[in-house]
Amino acid sequence: MTIAELLEKLKAQIAANPAKIANLKATYQFELTGEGGGTYHAVFDNGQYKIGEGPVENPGCTITMATSDFFALMERKLNPMAAFMSGKLKIRGDMGQAMKLHQLFS
Repeated sequence: MTIAELLEKLKAQIAANPAKIANLKATYQFELTGEGGGTYHAVFDNGQYKIGEGPVENPGCTITMATSDFFALMERKLNPMAAFMSGKLKIRGDMGQAMKLHQLFS
């Protein structure tokens, strides 16, 4: 699976349960390192969303991790708290937004 395919899968998960983002107002930037890495974003604005490639202006929360760990996280093979505690997942900005993201994709 590629990052583009993973993003499409995430969009499908959101479309299947739009109530999860109905009251969410948050901006995320993902900085993925290693093979297949890059910068990606997810912007949620009370029921509307945009997920794609490239940086976003003024992210409320920036998540940095290896691409392979990001895939493991999204496939629920890596626990987000364990990844954070072990340094595999680094968060800059609003920790509350990071927690909301975890709930969104769980």
